[in-house]
Amino acid sequence: MRATLLLTAVPLALWAGAAQADYTLHVLHTNDFHSRIEPINKFDSTCTPEEAAENACFGGVARLAAKIATLRGQIRDAGGNVVVLDAGDQSQGSLMFTTYKGLAEAEFMAAIGYDAMAIGNHEFDNGPEGVATFLGAVGFPILSGNIDVSQNPLLKGRVQRHAILEAGGEKIGIVSALATDTPETASPGPTIIFKDDIDSLKADVAELEAAGVTKIIALTHVGYKRDQEIAAAVPGIDAVVGGHSHTYLSATDPEADGPYPTWVEGQGARVPVVQAYAYSKYLGHLELTFDDAGQLIEAKGDTLLLDHTVAPDPALEAKVATLAGPIAALKAKVVAETSAVIDGTRESCRAMECQMGNLVAEAMLDRVKEQGVTIALTNGGGLRASIDAGPVSMGEVLTVLPFQNTLATFTVPGSALVAALENGVSQIEEGAGRFAQVAGLKYSFDPAAPAGARVSDVEVRVGEGWAPIDPQKDYLVVSNNYVRGGGDGFKMFVDAKDAYDFGPDLADVLAEYLAKNSPYTPGTDGRITRK
Repeated sequence: MRATLLLTAVPLALWAGAAQADYTLHVLHTNDFHSRIEPINKFDSTCTPEEAAENACFGGVARLAAKIATLRGQIRDAGGNVVVLDAGDQSQGSLMFTTYKGLAEAEFMAAIGYDAMAIGNHEFDNGPEGVATFLGAVGFPILSGNIDVSQNPLLKGRVQRHAILEAGGEKIGIVSALATDTPETASPGPTIIFKDDIDSLKADVAELEAAGVTKIIALTHVGYKRDQEIAAAVPGIDAVVGGHSHTYLSATDPEADGPYPTWVEGQGARVPVVQAYAYSKYLGHLELTFDDAGQLIEAKGDTLLLDHTVAPDPALEAKVATLAGPIAALKAKVVAETSAVIDGTRESCRAMECQMGNLVAEAMLDRVKEQGVTIALTNGGGLRASIDAGPVSMGEVLTVLPFQNTLATFTVPGSALVAALENGVSQIEEGAGRFAQVAGLKYSFDPAAPAGARVSDVEVRVGEGWAPIDPQKDYLVVSNNYVRGGGDGFKMFVDAKDAYDFGPDLADVLAEYLAKNSPYTPGTDGRITRK
């Protein structure tokens, strides 16, 4: 039975020997769910009834719950040991989160029976208050070892640095860390203090080892690249189960971002690193085998695609339908048509000029051009999905722009704009959300150059032509209130002149622009070039 759970089976003789002396733990894991409570389509947007009829839907909480229940049951029936973990960012990304403020995600996690969860940066999108609401609705440990919440009365004593789970009579230590740039990517506020992730993990592992725990998993929300650095630097970690970068790893798919697991040479031992993409499309299944001394001797597994062959849990499916009722009319409203798919994928919009970036930036600029604004800049990380060809619903628009950001206008010199573009490409290797999508502006960048010196050939639109940007000249700019307030590292805008952050909701601006230009034809025009 056990061998059928993974695509890579263990030879029977090996398994028989392992069963007598070694300890095997199955880790079922998710990350970056982003409120995809309803099933998604191939664009990571909410699946339509037509797509469902064509068996073109993936994930959704009811399907995820069914798969976890099936695997957990099979493993336990075979006498095995299993834990279910989430690596953060259950929050933000659909109208379910916008409407129910995280309570829906918490309720479903409790119903599934998660054993522990790492806090993700987007858990702080509604401030510490949002995290407190979430904590009050779940009954399992919520972890983050490198944040100090003692100065916040809502969270003090409620976020654990680490946890000890029990499976098959063995203690499993769980340590955790959250990306240290969360103050730039979410809204934790001044009372949440961030510490170095590696230093914190080293201290937490040492504390667990002193308590006699020999099997330790790092459950992190720092991204695939940083996870590998953690695996290399922190002694005592047996595996890293991560999130934040939405990385698709696979043991069988050559098109994946990397192997599952990804092996890293650690402090005296090799450490497996895993992640399972995002949006509930996959469930990660990692199998760890330890010897009697608690040393990891084998790790294997894969990401499991949750497609139409996985039947949803009927009770949760009915609950999802109930929650969807109040927002169905808004989601279903058709606002425009598009002649082709509008690419808003993470891979495009955080690395290059993308179709969705052009659309959103042009929509922002069009809305305020009568005010004399000539440049638009938005963060690629604020674009959360693509839109498929044909009718465009308000639900699709809100899936692309779920953060309820407002238009922000302000005045800055050309030098600040160049600094903003440098910030945008400063973490391109990590797929950071700060990549700048623009309108009324052109620029080139060289990703091989040192961060801070990658941008060149910056030009601004002048009438029907283009001219080099003037570092000393003031320009009127439109962005969103998150970027204008310094989010995603755009600190050069914090003290901008004539700042007004309370314009219309960005999703409404996009819907109106699409309606005005329907049918919309997506495209790129070379405004951002990569050298």
